[in-house]
Amino acid sequence: MYPWNHRTVMVTALLALAGIVGCAQQETSERSQGPDPLEMTPEAYAEYLVFESGSFRLDQPVQEGGDARQRMEQDEIQRLCSETRNRPPADVAGRIVRRARESIRYPEDGIQLGDWRKGAELARSGYGYRVGHRNDDPDRTAGGNCYACHQMDPDELGYGNLGPSLTNYGELRGQGESVRRFVYEMIYNPHAYFPCTNMPRFGVNDFLSQESISHIMAYLLDPESPVNPGIEPGEGERRGL
Repeated sequence: MYPWNHRTVMVTALLALAGIVGCAQQETSERSQGPDPLEMTPEAYAEYLVFESGSFRLDQPVQEGGDARQRMEQDEIQRLCSETRNRPPADVAGRIVRRARESIRYPEDGIQLGDWRKGAELARSGYGYRVGHRNDDPDRTAGGNCYACHQMDPDELGYGNLGPSLTNYGELRGQGESVRRFVYEMIYNPHAYFPCTNMPRFGVNDFLSQESISHIMAYLLDPESPVNPGIEPGEGERRGL
């Protein structure tokens, strides 16, 4: 074993420095093959990194058909929200709302409630739409994963709080035509009410079918659903309803 002295320390440090310089030179050489980020806008450089640099495997298949590249291409609403950092001014917000409402397609027989039991399964399921060699079976129904952001059944222990609590939603609001329409539109494309919201647009790209949406609506609104166990006196007032 070599003695650990000042000379050994110096040689070790010089070797480490040489390795760092070599890596830096290699990285600089690799960068020189691509565009200079200092000469690009942040948006253009981001586009380059995603679509042209080879950093992402965009040729991987996806459940809905096509490949991951198509998923990364923004539509008009996504682009407007990105450009405004999800804080659109009034004129842009109005444009987003209009585009969102134009995208909504309604059931031919009207907006009806489905089976709340099936809705419970869909609300808990996060299945669907992975990318690559583990891409999911297109014949299996994708879930809505509602509990990732909302409390629904008060006995459910695991739920997120990114969105508001939906416990007793049907008990407090009923299930009239206007309520059903609002809930359907919110699930289908929530930008119709809240431009640049974090809530996914479940209906726009058929992530959830109209039938699946009807089941989730039933889980939310049906008086027999465990989401609606009954309200305590004054709960509606506390929620501002």
